[in-house]
Amino acid sequence: MKVQFHPLGDTGLQVLFGSDISEETNQQIRLFADYLREQNIEGIIEWVPAYTTLTIFYQPDKIGYKDLCKKLEVIQETLHKADFPSQSTVYEIPVLYGGEVGPDLSEVASYNQLSEDEVISIHSAQPYLIYMMGFVPGFPYLGGMPKEIATPRRENPRAKIEAGSVGIAGEQTGVYPLETPGGWQIIGRTPVKLYDPEREEPILLSAGAYIRFAPVGQKEYEEIEEAVARGEYKVKSYAKGGAHDERGFKQ
Repeated sequence: MKVQFHPLGDTGLQVLFGSDISEETNQQIRLFADYLREQNIEGIIEWVPAYTTLTIFYQPDKIGYKDLCKKLEVIQETLHKADFPSQSTVYEIPVLYGGEVGPDLSEVASYNQLSEDEVISIHSAQPYLIYMMGFVPGFPYLGGMPKEIATPRRENPRAKIEAGSVGIAGEQTGVYPLETPGGWQIIGRTPVKLYDPEREEPILLSAGAYIRFAPVGQKEYEEIEEAVARGEYKVKSYAKGGAHDERGFKQ
């Protein structure tokens, strides 16, 4: 894949990876970011991955735009010979669907002429790639939601969406890591904390990993919620295509 470089003000540069939002494009962006981390180019402050771009911020007094482009071109040439990461982590996120914690499940079902159980089954049937993180700390931008449950945002956004709420907006689905206003159709809630400033690693998820939603009942939801509060719950994870694990992603 041939990338393009464009200036972004006096201290930024945007690397464009085409216009298609896809897993292949995401892999290219992640691999490019990995090489940036390894090269440790003087003058680069940070980089921000998105669906089809990687934005790089730098100090022009330490490296000029043209010199930075030359170093990035070397990375691009290296990518042509590199292999993509062979495995990604899937995080299993338990979700209680419907009822008080999923007040819009019936709306999503009605809009798509499905039953609520069918919406739950479709929504939880496959892993979703985390394309990028943003909006608020810990918020995962997910790809791959089936179109048969796509539903427009609410006409009147809510002033408060509870942390852990799982929602649908258009052809996207996501999880609110913090209590914020929002206009997504809320279909459930997870007791797992995607963001906790008290943890050694505050943000649970990362771009390039996957989420799979696992439906749970009221009793199991409450048990997990209590375990999270005690700091004893471990988020289930496994390599994509591999066996389940509980590798220390402790809440």
